[in-house]
Amino acid sequence: MSATAQPRKAQDPHTPVANLPPEDAAAKDRKLKPVSEPGSEGAKGTPNPVHEGVEEVKGHKKSAGQLSEMFRAPENVELRDIGEASFGPPPPVAETVHGPDNRVQITNTSVYPWRAHASLQITAADNSQWIGTAWFIGPHTLMTAGHVVFIKGSGVPGRDGWVKNIRVMPGRNAASLPYGSVTSTNFHSVTGWTTSPSGDENFDYGAIIIPTNLGNTVGWFGFGVYSDADIVASVGNISGYPGDKPAGTQWYDSHKIASVNSRKIYYDIDTFGGQSGSALYRITNGGRFAMGVHAYGGAVTNSATRIVQGVYNNMIAWKA
Repeated sequence: MSATAQPRKAQDPHTPVANLPPEDAAAKDRKLKPVSEPGSEGAKGTPNPVHEGVEEVKGHKKSAGQLSEMFRAPENVELRDIGEASFGPPPPVAETVHGPDNRVQITNTSVYPWRAHASLQITAADNSQWIGTAWFIGPHTLMTAGHVVFIKGSGVPGRDGWVKNIRVMPGRNAASLPYGSVTSTNFHSVTGWTTSPSGDENFDYGAIIIPTNLGNTVGWFGFGVYSDADIVASVGNISGYPGDKPAGTQWYDSHKIASVNSRKIYYDIDTFGGQSGSALYRITNGGRFAMGVHAYGGAVTNSATRIVQGVYNNMIAWKA
């Protein structure tokens, strides 16, 4: 009797993947103390401590020249949105700003929560450079969009795949880097984004691991798995670094959530290319808790990858 072949179990699209082998990632992080805070708010959220003042960047001694470079903003060149690397240039109409532009510039970026947002200078595998946004979820972990860390379908030889490095600049305000910068080569995403032919927007999320505990200085956001009813009753908030404003300036807008489905959240919050990877967050009892990762524009509403249980589980693992 011949054996009957068993059907292969479909891979969970939230299966995590990383650009570094586990042993290499562990070596990079061996001096960092793991963290594991309990959940809060009754919605599988994590707390968001606020750390006042500037602390020494732990575990890394820097020369005067290196310190000077850490606090020197990139040259004032107009880099393009990282989304264009995977999806091509946007149409001529700025479709992600709907009607009047309601965004306001944040100028006091050295205080929480604005300093928990980071401007990104992204160097792709082919050495092209791009801009994006990320936000801290722990001492050495930032969340962002999957297409920030892993480029899909660019059509440019040597560009697709994991990016080469990302310079992280928390609380940047144009030429001012109040907390300096740190460069990462340690990235995470999921198979739902990295292995689908053109990238599945339902799984467009990723993480940046930095080799310092800078999050202990700037603070971070909580995050949670929320019900449909909780989300649509919420006011959504987004702050980030759009490419249509002066280079390296942070801009914010908020609006009630428009709709939600099992994987995405939709809203009429004004954004622009360069804000890919921003937190979509709600404010509860004075705390900031992310509901999703902003990743796409649209003619009527913009959208975020929703934090569902699979996303949440990976976020907890990546921040440990």
